[in-house]
Amino acid sequence: MIKGLIFDLDGVITDTAEYHFLAWKSLAEKIGIEIDREFNEQLKGISRMESLELILKHGGKEEAYTEAEKEELATQKNEEYKTYIKEITPDDLLPGVDTLLKEAKEKNLGMVLASASKNGPAIMESLEIMDLFDGIVDPASLKAGKPDPEIFVKGADMLNLKPEECVGLEDAEAGIESINAAHMFSVGVGSRDAMKEADYAVESTADLDLDTILEKANQD
Repeated sequence: MIKGLIFDLDGVITDTAEYHFLAWKSLAEKIGIEIDREFNEQLKGISRMESLELILKHGGKEEAYTEAEKEELATQKNEEYKTYIKEITPDDLLPGVDTLLKEAKEKNLGMVLASASKNGPAIMESLEIMDLFDGIVDPASLKAGKPDPEIFVKGADMLNLKPEECVGLEDAEAGIESINAAHMFSVGVGSRDAMKEADYAVESTADLDLDTILEKANQD
């Protein structure tokens, strides 16, 4: 019996991917590396430092900076990103998400955010949805990022539920892998090809229907 929903943030609840792209592109340009939207797809769902390592590798500069300098570069990117997310309002909830969250609350389903973003709490405050959630997994507490299942297992723990009693919702391939490894029912948002490993997938958040998700997950 499904009793909890565990959400990724970017691409599921809101879309700050564009802001991440602009901030990474700006940083990359400052250090003489060009990145485009296609390359940016690789940065979805992974941590800030992992993203920076991929950018440095892409530009052939993985050995050019000390760890301390890399930390400083990542901080610069985050500061620019934070100026963008200050503009977020409840209008930035993705289509259908407001209804989904409110229906889940009405059904007394537990809800937790499981995002690699350390800015998750600030974004949720701006979206005015913090009161609908029972908790946020602190990404700083994790030993391993997605596709490791730890973040989703911790999400279930926060609700005092087993992973099998929860549904995980994701838009990144690494995230779906993470949910599946946690032995949780996985719901994917995105193209059929990218979400082929999900237990159930829709192309847009507008297609997320709580009754359908619960029916499919409870049959699993």
